[in-house]
Amino acid sequence: MTSSIAKPASESDLNCGCGHDHLAPSPSGEPLIHAENLTIKFGGKTAIHDVSLTVHKNEIVTLIGPNGAGKSTLLRALLKAIKPTDGEIWRKHGLVIGYVPQKLNIDPIMPMTVERFLSIPDKRPLSEREAALKDVGAHHTLKQAVQSLSGGEFQRVLLARAILRKPDLLVLDEPVQGVDFQGQTELYKLISRLKEQSGFGILMVSHDLHIVMAETDRVVCINGHVCCSGAPTQVSDSPEYLALFGGQTKPGLAVYHHLHDHSHECNHDHSSTMSDEA
Repeated sequence: MTSSIAKPASESDLNCGCGHDHLAPSPSGEPLIHAENLTIKFGGKTAIHDVSLTVHKNEIVTLIGPNGAGKSTLLRALLKAIKPTDGEIWRKHGLVIGYVPQKLNIDPIMPMTVERFLSIPDKRPLSEREAALKDVGAHHTLKQAVQSLSGGEFQRVLLARAILRKPDLLVLDEPVQGVDFQGQTELYKLISRLKEQSGFGILMVSHDLHIVMAETDRVVCINGHVCCSGAPTQVSDSPEYLALFGGQTKPGLAVYHHLHDHSHECNHDHSSTMSDEA
């Protein structure tokens, strides 16, 4: 449901489900979207329970968790695709969201250039489409068939399509899927640069617990509920982080290993199969 709950106060971080508060710097931007105590059930099965989340202007929040953790279910609720069973969602008035889906199937025999693809569903001037492609480093693809693009090129085109909306908030559902390691690193850096240039907020999803981009401002681990959250640089140095995730790093990336050997006060079964695919 879209609620008229009061605009959320600026928060330093979400409370950690393990009982520890891993403080992150207070976001400088205004809140764009806030979910409070969301619970979503499908046919009596709980997909997510008591999840709260805020994304501010000019910050990147990354959701991580295993398959079936409820990440895509949470996204669908934030995008108004499904209604929560319980809880509330506040959105900034007039909020514009740019969305990059996890999967987008295009008929392989349908002739479609990138130029045309960027005009669907909203017709945009060619100059704007070209500018968006230049922003993501994919101007060379303008006249190419969408079906001929590499995984990395296609993800850049999807990003261009999303920023054409001039969004306040970018929602990226596993934006590096189907891209090799080097391409993933480049895309992460691109996403961070776009945020710095445009100032929009970004909510990004990954099912891979080991790789989260170093540029993210906050990481939220979800497995049906919020397991833990915080600023990567602070959480990774804390004893609580080491107990929950372990700590390894690679250049340009913060690597999270979720041991999930801590207890939570929640009333759903982690072992059950969730309705969510991601």
